[in-house]
Amino acid sequence: MSNLICRLISLVSLFTFPVAALALQADIRTNHGTISIDLNMEKAPQSVRNFTRYVREGHYNGTIFHRVIAGFMIQGGGYDTRIRRKATHEPVINESDNGLSNTRGTIAMARTRNPDSATSQFYINVVDNPHLDGQPGRPGYTVFGKVIRGMDVVDTIAALPTRAWGQFRNLPVEPVIIESVTLSE
Repeated sequence: MSNLICRLISLVSLFTFPVAALALQADIRTNHGTISIDLNMEKAPQSVRNFTRYVREGHYNGTIFHRVIAGFMIQGGGYDTRIRRKATHEPVINESDNGLSNTRGTIAMARTRNPDSATSQFYINVVDNPHLDGQPGRPGYTVFGKVIRGMDVVDTIAALPTRAWGQFRNLPVEPVIIESVTLSE
């Protein structure tokens, strides 16, 4: 009887284990290679839930990195390969006061001037960008993870030639396609 109770407790604990304690990773497969990201559910739960929602829905498959600035960052997740804006869900609350900094290799939510406007777009820092961090009285850009493999792919993308085209000022000459994004624990 006690063995059965122990098994039940173990089974229940699988479903009640705190999500923050689980390691959650995303693989961003591009036409230049794969970038693996460790997502930080503990420090940026809303942003990670938002990002993983888009991943599970397949939103990022077939999108592009539409803003590539050497010595700064690469940004994607909002436009398809024909450079049409994709529909998004409601914005998420800014979490830039979470203690994570926009350092080289971190992934953060892109947004407009409105701090609570981030939807599907994200960027990966190519260098340390502390000026993007929140300050007292001035929200920054929410960091929600870090590259754990594939920083060479990020650097390759960041070094690609870009051009101005319509509203875009730093669009890669040749499309940088996000072929798929998958999650693993």
